[in-house]
Amino acid sequence: MVLIDKYTQLSVHYIKEALEWIPYDRFRDIKHIEEKKVCRANWINGYINGWDNENQNWKRFNQNMFVDLKYLNDPKNAIMDELKIDYIVYGITQDPQTKDYMIVLNDKCKKCNRICYAIHFQQNFESWTSGNDDIDKFIQDTQLLAHYSTKGALEWIPYNKFNNIKYIEKIGVYIANWINGHVYNWDYKSQSWERKNQNMCVILKYFNNVENIASVFENSKTTTHIIYGITQELGTKNYMMILNNTCKKCNYECNVTHYQQDINNWTSGNDDIDKFIQDTQLSAHKYTTSALEWIPYNRFYNIKYIAKGGFGKVYKANWIDGYIHKWNKYNNNWERQDKNMFVALKSLNYSKNITLELMNEMIFHHEVEFDHGSVKFYGITQDPETKNYVMVLEYADDGSLRKYLDVNFNKLNWKSKIICINEIITELEFIHENNLIHRDLHIGNILKFQYKTAITDMGLCKPANCNTQKNHIYGVLPYIAPEVLQGKTYTKAADIYSFGIIMYEVISGLPPYHDIRHDEYLAIKICNGIRPRFNIKVPQLIVHLIKRCLDANPLMRPKAEEIRDILYIWQYKSTNKQTLELQAQIKEADVINNNSSNNIKLSTCSGLSYETHLKATYTSRLLEFNNLPEPKNSDDYYKQNDNIISIETSVSLSQQNNVSHLDINDNNLPEPKNSVYEQNDDITSMEYSETLQIDISQLSINKDDKL
Repeated sequence: MVLIDKYTQLSVHYIKEALEWIPYDRFRDIKHIEEKKVCRANWINGYINGWDNENQNWKRFNQNMFVDLKYLNDPKNAIMDELKIDYIVYGITQDPQTKDYMIVLNDKCKKCNRICYAIHFQQNFESWTSGNDDIDKFIQDTQLLAHYSTKGALEWIPYNKFNNIKYIEKIGVYIANWINGHVYNWDYKSQSWERKNQNMCVILKYFNNVENIASVFENSKTTTHIIYGITQELGTKNYMMILNNTCKKCNYECNVTHYQQDINNWTSGNDDIDKFIQDTQLSAHKYTTSALEWIPYNRFYNIKYIAKGGFGKVYKANWIDGYIHKWNKYNNNWERQDKNMFVALKSLNYSKNITLELMNEMIFHHEVEFDHGSVKFYGITQDPETKNYVMVLEYADDGSLRKYLDVNFNKLNWKSKIICINEIITELEFIHENNLIHRDLHIGNILKFQYKTAITDMGLCKPANCNTQKNHIYGVLPYIAPEVLQGKTYTKAADIYSFGIIMYEVISGLPPYHDIRHDEYLAIKICNGIRPRFNIKVPQLIVHLIKRCLDANPLMRPKAEEIRDILYIWQYKSTNKQTLELQAQIKEADVINNNSSNNIKLSTCSGLSYETHLKATYTSRLLEFNNLPEPKNSDDYYKQNDNIISIETSVSLSQQNNVSHLDINDNNLPEPKNSVYEQNDDITSMEYSETLQIDISQLSINKDDKL
């Protein structure tokens, strides 16, 4: 037709305005759209975009693009009419069967004057429906506003596009993975929407009042959640809005959102333990280090018994998977580190039906570890045979501090000992700052790592204001404060007494009262003022600090903060007056100790050597004592300012125990230069039992040993 030929060659100087004759076979997937009385098709070649000088041919753009084919009832006038309205007209074709001419065009956005995102959404309106006209119109309206960005445009999302759908009772919504992910850009090459975040975690939330859907969604808008679209549950036919799984606190998809996704995939079999683990996970917004996990027992191998504690046995094992490090957004899973790492498995006796006391062990350990970086607590598992719950903890290569001293004491100098003591009091200070009391502090409950010393075993740890009616005496007798033995309430000051014994033990190398029975008689003598003692020269400043911690009057004992301040100065302030004084005392003590004639064997090249009485017990246990005397210091406790033990209590202890190896032998004692009271800077009295005599000749002592 001459008229058609004329129009297809108009304005050839401007490519955008030129029409072309398009053979009908250059269209595919032709569908009749009844409402618009047009056909929708894909144009295989796409439109002319310029001349290719190299190939001497037209360059084309948007291959397989969507176009509308609109019938021309009156070709003479219809072409001009179509050119005047808001369409982009590409050319003309002819239906080979009906011989009808058709104009090839596209809707042009009135706002953008081009084919924007809104037009691409509009071209897809006929390919989906929610089954509800109100919902369809609402979704379409949001899409027609998406001119420059897909943000804010909702989609109708078939329910089968979600998997791993789980109901999270704690927050009252469903969590699922959206297989396709959300639209974010139009791909001209594939003529489809580009999507990102495939298999992303989303929230599926029911909504009612479909008739007022606009107000429902307006009220659901928050600064933290993005609404992606609407779906319909297949069973109930209820409609659900799709939201991103964004943390309300962080305003982004943090660790908590990923833990939520997995929250229904595991259970310990105990609601309290489940809640405890979940609470730690739902608090781990930024870092995973504070979150515990439920770990199946079959994820451990090479499980070997290593020790027994007050609440259960401890095992060493390899953890196949290692601990959670961070979320990998590319494979939508947790990244783990240190596969096959060593861990300590601490079994909690009789925990099949777990008690509050055993829950305290886990709760307080987590609080201290999370806030202070103590012994790392990875998670909880369950022994399939005993059904006991098991804490999965960081493994200490050196074991307990007691074991470490047995092996390494002869390698330690004064500085190493002070560093160790300072690390212990720093942790105890943190426990007390959080208004907690350990209640079972002894050297077996302290672990030695390569770069730290850490308090563990929080089983008896309770708030400082907790007045339990059943105030049982439980622990290791030599470390228990006299007022607790006598029946009084456990306080922070009782922890300080225990620390004083530990401080003595680190300095001397020996367990307190290791060669006598740990029975009611020892408890009586502790209440009467007996304290463990050195028979080596110890710097006066150290002696005074230990004595203050072991005072029979709990009100006279220093607080953890004060002790930490003192030890901090000794460790870090080398030019401080007090530190300089301590260094001078160390030099003096080393000279005296090196010249001592004491030949009682304490250490060997492989470590400490000492005998422990068969009735000396260093494992926490329930103790029952009746009618113990009121705690007091020995009569000469303050007269001999630098003595932890008095003459009278030392003698009476050895006599009343009637233990042969405790008999006093003055021939074994070094000849004193002055009377006991004149040697006021030495902890050692001149009459003593062999309870804690130390072989000075075997100690590794340097005359120039400095802090």
